Amino acid sequence: MFNIIIKENYAQVSSEAFRIMRETIRKENPVLGLATGSSPIGLYKKMIADHNTNGTSYKNVTTFNLDEYIGLPKNHDQSYWTFMHENLFDNINVKEENIHIPEGDVEDEEAECQKYEELLNQYEIDLQILGIGTDGHIGFNEPGTPFDSVTHIAELEEQTRTDNARFFDDDIEAVPTHAITMGLVSIMRAKKIIVIATGENKADAVYGMIKGEKSVDCPASILQDHPDVTVILDTKAASKVEA
Repeated sequence: MFNIIIKENYAQVSSEAFRIMRETIRKENPVLGLATGSSPIGLYKKMIADHNTNGTSYKNVTTFNLDEYIGLPKNHDQSYWTFMHENLFDNINVKEENIHIPEGDVEDEEAECQKYEELLNQYEIDLQILGIGTDGHIGFNEPGTPFDSVTHIAELEEQTRTDNARFFDDDIEAVPTHAITMGLVSIMRAKKIIVIATGENKADAVYGMIKGEKSVDCPASILQDHPDVTVILDTKAASKVEA
């Protein structure tokens, strides 16, 4: 079930996402599912500002990230560990031991997937933040990913690597070819989900997620079966849903 909210611009989209996030943070011992990429940065900035201005505490918050590139050490400037610490964790009072991000630079990636999924199963995520790829992927669940997938190794599509090359000085060869990602089942276990999408380049994927046939060709379409999904869009990302 989708609750669709359309705002004029990215700043308003981020404010709306933060309004929902703030309600979750006020719960006792909240568990957050977090995403990387450009979509949630505005939300994270508002979380930091709220913490600094209003003293909102994150000391009882537990976090799980969706994914991590395989082959990048934690301290690599484009690892998702680095992204999350620079854009959120280093600026709020979350405990490091409560932060969970898959390890992408390990000898046995399959064992890491199993370990992460087992840890996820010990918690229930109160609020999962998602972006959506131009091909309809969520996390790194690329088109063709089975709907019954759990945490696994994903081979990244050329489109995904092309989209992410902007973070690697526009060099697609520098973008890793594989990642560890929560599976679609892992994501669907969250109590509540927010999808953030802005820009005309996301309009087709948003349409496929909301109004398209439920199909592995658009992994985000699995969200049609979730009872509580809020999709927050700017007018450009919403253009084909409104039509």
